[in-house]
Amino acid sequence: MLTFLISAIRLGMAFLFGSTGETITEKSGHLNLGIPGVMCVGASCGCFMEYIYLSHAKTNANAFLAILLPVLATLLGGALMGLIFSFLTVTLRANQNVTGLALTTFGVGLSDYMIAETGAIYSKGSRYFTLSLPFADNLGWFGKLFFSHGILIYLAIVIALVTSYVLSKTRVGLNLRAVGENPATADAAGINVSRYRYASTCIGCAIAGLGGLSFVMDYLNGNWEYCIDAIGWLAIALVIFTVWKPNVAIFGSIVFGALYIASSYITGVSFAGKEIFKMLPYVVTIVVLIFTSIRNKKENQPPQSLGLAYFREER
Repeated sequence: MLTFLISAIRLGMAFLFGSTGETITEKSGHLNLGIPGVMCVGASCGCFMEYIYLSHAKTNANAFLAILLPVLATLLGGALMGLIFSFLTVTLRANQNVTGLALTTFGVGLSDYMIAETGAIYSKGSRYFTLSLPFADNLGWFGKLFFSHGILIYLAIVIALVTSYVLSKTRVGLNLRAVGENPATADAAGINVSRYRYASTCIGCAIAGLGGLSFVMDYLNGNWEYCIDAIGWLAIALVIFTVWKPNVAIFGSIVFGALYIASSYITGVSFAGKEIFKMLPYVVTIVVLIFTSIRNKKENQPPQSLGLAYFREER
């Protein structure tokens, strides 16, 4: 059970990065279905940078730089994907659903090419990302459960909590939510709608990219698998499951992680049965979506302008 919970947390934090990034984007009224592609590109950029650094450093690698450089590369790769999405949907006012799906296809293909150029195993770099706190072993099961994780796990929780605070307690968050609810009114109040949508999308994609890096370097211990896009779709589902609340997503991500890997800890389950188990997060999301729609509480609904392009002259 302890091993199961630790694995659920490690996998769940990959969902949390993607969910937090998508929540920031959606709060501005942007529906970015390109998150799976963004997570793929983020992971491949981080892995590629790790490959370059370790190839040059060889035996003199610095643990701090071995973590910092891939994280920066991931943030940059994710932000560039967000910039592409913003240019197409904000400036050119392209359909957000079609653009997001195109971004996913582009991101998956680009990451496959980048990884094929370097090889698919980064176990040497992964050891830096999975370093646990030194006192974890001295605290028994409590230490293993809460303090034996790598730095990206704690970073995901911090980012989710900070995002929740900014969205609910600051003027920037209020303006962002106003843009997502009614961009025409926000524009009339002097809020630059395009600037907020550009910024929220780029920041959201940068954070989501870290989910891909966490999945490869922390959960898979550096072994690249071509299923990061599946993690991206679950991250989008997690946004709905947690009703657009990043702080709630911390616990929701662990639930999703537990449901996704549950079949691996149950003996006698066939391959088909394991695939059915992987459907559970989506089923739970559908149930939550139906329940929140029936209750129709304002705070549990998506932004009113979600997925709609805004053109100032049409006010």
